[in-house]
Amino acid sequence: MNKLVELVEKWSIEKGLDKADSSKQFLKVVEETGEVAAALARGDKLALIDGIGDVVVTLIILGQQNGLELQDCLQYAYDEIKGRKGQMVDGVFVKQSDLEG
Repeated sequence: MNKLVELVEKWSIEKGLDKADSSKQFLKVVEETGEVAAALARGDKLALIDGIGDVVVTLIILGQQNGLELQDCLQYAYDEIKGRKGQMVDGVFVKQSDLEG
């Protein structure tokens, strides 16, 4: 995984994306997320694979533009959720604090 992240970052540098406006990059994240939704709606597994991959690529570049590493962001998020309590509600995990509020 680290090698793939490095390849994406190198590609973005070659294209000048690493220095581009990160608000524009976030629009790409949202666009690719929409493609994931469309793939799920159609039940298209190959489009889902492509869409998830595209979302990860756009997030790697967004992080790069802001001096952040994907691994650090993922570790931060995992550290927040690893001990989280909650329950499934209508197919969605709801954290305990939201159930109480």
